[in-house]
Amino acid sequence: MREQEVPDWLRRTVSQNDVVLFMKGTPKFPQCGFSSQVAQIMDYLGLEYKDVNVLDDMGIREGIKSFSDWPTIPQLYVKGEFVGGCDIIREMTEAGELQQMLRDKNVPFNEQSMLA
Repeated sequence: MREQEVPDWLRRTVSQNDVVLFMKGTPKFPQCGFSSQVAQIMDYLGLEYKDVNVLDDMGIREGIKSFSDWPTIPQLYVKGEFVGGCDIIREMTEAGELQQMLRDKNVPFNEQSMLA
């Protein structure tokens, strides 16, 4: 993708999907431990989400860092809002905050994860 197309593509992607995970690799074959952890959390929550493998396109890999003003990958977006990276997602999930955010934004997930 050409560099000038990346910001518009990113805006469209996060606005047209309830949950988007920018990661290294894919959920089935993550290419870094942090991406793997977040993908496992998404599975635990039973979330349907769009995954974007940033290793497929250097423009997206660098562009998402500027787009979010966050230097690392993975990055999670819910209803167009940047939520955070691996540590933030893990901490929010453990505290039940991510589940509450999903509920507040009417994003379906496995409610049983609230009991853990």
